[in-house]
Amino acid sequence: MRFRIDLKIFIFLTLFYFTGQIKIYLIIMFFSVIHEIGHIVMGLILKMKLIKLEVMPCGLSVAFSAEPNDLNFKIKKGNLLELKKILVALSGPFTSLAIAVIYTKISPIYISSQEVIYSNILILFFNLIPIYPLDGGRILKGALYIELGNKQSKILINKISNMTMIILTIISSITIYYFKNIAIFLICIFLWDITLKENKIFKTNMKIYELLDYK
Repeated sequence: MRFRIDLKIFIFLTLFYFTGQIKIYLIIMFFSVIHEIGHIVMGLILKMKLIKLEVMPCGLSVAFSAEPNDLNFKIKKGNLLELKKILVALSGPFTSLAIAVIYTKISPIYISSQEVIYSNILILFFNLIPIYPLDGGRILKGALYIELGNKQSKILINKISNMTMIILTIISSITIYYFKNIAIFLICIFLWDITLKENKIFKTNMKIYELLDYK
């Protein structure tokens, strides 16, 4: 298993410390880890192998590999592996939702229920944004793959991711202007970073498809 720490996390920690938002940032990071544990548990239940664990500014990121037989088990126009990926992607948001619901009934000692509920709802909606490789993007890509196939699903999810980022940037710019909240700015930068990285991967895939004359 490959383990990596994204050094940008220290920039986030420093900025949130000096802006007085370090407590809520640490709470969100803690529950982001729990969110990813939901992914890990589901992946292991589905007999997928954990191959990457990365500490990022907005939590953990995990990646799995699957059994070779999954690649040959066709379901409609997709395969069993895509269904497994969708279930793994759904398990994180479900974990965050479950925690938020549970904390409406209890009052923890060190963290207020309001902070826990707010953090997990924020994590839930953030991860369901239809930007690949966030959970929402993974779920959508898996569904498109099953319906349209590999190449078309990548083309569509790339367009959706970029269009979503443009819309979010416009909304974030207005929100930052009125609320002067650095967290919104940092999240937007983080999302653009992963979107641009995925754009490079997408362009490489398209070149490979052209060389192979892949339909």
